[in-house]
Amino acid sequence: MKHVTERPFADPEVAARQLVQLASGIKAVQDGRIHIEKINYPFLYTLKASGAEFGAGIRGAVEKGWLELHESGTYVRLLTPGEDLLPTTELVPRV
Repeated sequence: MKHVTERPFADPEVAARQLVQLASGIKAVQDGRIHIEKINYPFLYTLKASGAEFGAGIRGAVEKGWLELHESGTYVRLLTPGEDLLPTTELVPRV
């Protein structure tokens, strides 16, 4: 019998916030470009997320205006983040 484990990035907003956090820690190259593999690899292999979670996270971050995805899909740009954008480890909401 298989036991199902909870997927932390099943929620697209959580995945989007994690991708923005990863992107914010990467030094951008020309014109603020961040190569997609720089956030793809740690998200998939270090954090053990799935490809579907990555795709949903990217779409969510683009829809919210956090990331700009180039039409080729080869790089993203981190857009101006708000204070509430990056995930916190706090369990108590901010006042």
